[in-house]
Amino acid sequence: MSSEGVDSESKVSGNQANIPARIRNELDIDDGDTLRWHVEDDGTLRVQVVQQRSGTFSDFDGYEGDRETKVTAEHDAWGVDAN
Repeated sequence: MSSEGVDSESKVSGNQANIPARIRNELDIDDGDTLRWHVEDDGTLRVQVVQQRSGTFSDFDGYEGDRETKVTAEHDAWGVDAN
């Protein structure tokens, strides 16, 4: 197996491998993302990045609505006990 044309390399340690920073940055891989692994019939490894951007608060800047909320009364409606 030749290393010609290799973008980056990493070593396996304890059944884990690091993703080189250049590749993480290029593919916008972040904490919480999933990597889906598939071995092709010819032995080629294909990895698909599934970005976990929805359902997180990473881009939440706060509530900018036009009304105040009453946390002790309204949280109970969502099943959260405020006491």
